[in-house]
Amino acid sequence: MLKVLFLSAWYPHRNDPMYGLFVRKHAEAVSRFAEEVAALYVVMDENIDKTEIVANKNGNFYEAIVYYPGKKTEKNKVKRACKYLNAYLRGFTFLHRQWGKPNIVQANVFTRTAVIALIYKLVYKVPYVVIEHWTRYFRPDTFSNKLHLLITKVVARKAGAIMPVTSHLENCMKSHGLENDNYIVINNVVDDFFGAGNKTNVSDKKMILHVSCFDDDQKNLTGILNTIHKLSGVLNDFCFYLIGTGRDFDLIREKALTLGLNEDKLVFTGMLQGKELANFYRHCSFVVLFSNYENIPVVISESLVCGKPVISTNVGGISEHINNSNGLLISRGDEAALYKAINYMLDNSENYNSGEISEKAGEMYSYDAVGRKLTDIYNHILFKSC
Repeated sequence: MLKVLFLSAWYPHRNDPMYGLFVRKHAEAVSRFAEEVAALYVVMDENIDKTEIVANKNGNFYEAIVYYPGKKTEKNKVKRACKYLNAYLRGFTFLHRQWGKPNIVQANVFTRTAVIALIYKLVYKVPYVVIEHWTRYFRPDTFSNKLHLLITKVVARKAGAIMPVTSHLENCMKSHGLENDNYIVINNVVDDFFGAGNKTNVSDKKMILHVSCFDDDQKNLTGILNTIHKLSGVLNDFCFYLIGTGRDFDLIREKALTLGLNEDKLVFTGMLQGKELANFYRHCSFVVLFSNYENIPVVISESLVCGKPVISTNVGGISEHINNSNGLLISRGDEAALYKAINYMLDNSENYNSGEISEKAGEMYSYDAVGRKLTDIYNHILFKSC
């Protein structure tokens, strides 16, 4: 029987239901093929005085979230580490009593969560694998000190497999010395309803979409606004929709007002999720990203599953997913290239084969495709460990 436990540094919880949602989707994908799946997540909560454990069961998928008291301003690193480890100990004790023990552990993100997986392996002889999403490996100063790097190297080497979400991320991790004989690229999951129909916009104006967390340093929303401002001076057949929220939301709205971009050309929708977001994808003509750095944003997967072409900067692992058949790649920070690409796409987006884009994306990002690949990896590791 395949019984998988997910441990993650990021996971949806009561204070942020969107945090690490892609991790839950991986767990749900695995639950379609494994007999039992559980997710254990620990998170500090400054608003409580004692540890709380909230559990939920949906079919063969079990979640246990441990909220433990603490302050983010706590400077005593030993004290913080003890609270973190104690929360995990409480979580494991609870989970073992309610759900039992796994035969493989899936850790998400180095280093602390993977260290917990290694400790669990040493105590219970249960192998572990690690999925990595983080863009921090793109920087030369990824690790805070030599000890941090050494621990991460050990944890990486002891894993049954390391599964980055792009080959580019794999190469960056290896450049930091994170060696493992079993690197396997794994895709993120897109909800099944994103592929349910490929409607087109019925308005006279073509709908252009951008979806992000409104972090201007990463997403370069300022560059997008500058380009939309220039385009609006010569074209009147489009409306650009900015979907999302985040730390720079007010800054970007103020920038749009300064440029004179009103709702005739630019619409801020705020945060959209689930089927409401999918409906915007299906009615748009194409999607635009202009990021300064990325790994592989879920926005691209969602766009392609809906059959929509994507304009994006060629950063991170995006070129592994976008090509001439489903979009355009441009250089980072090149507003002239973005202007040209949007202008081209306004005239040619309908020439892309929407059905083919959606079908190929479904084969890559569906729950069944990702879940089957992950369970095959788990079973192979368990077979080798016998």
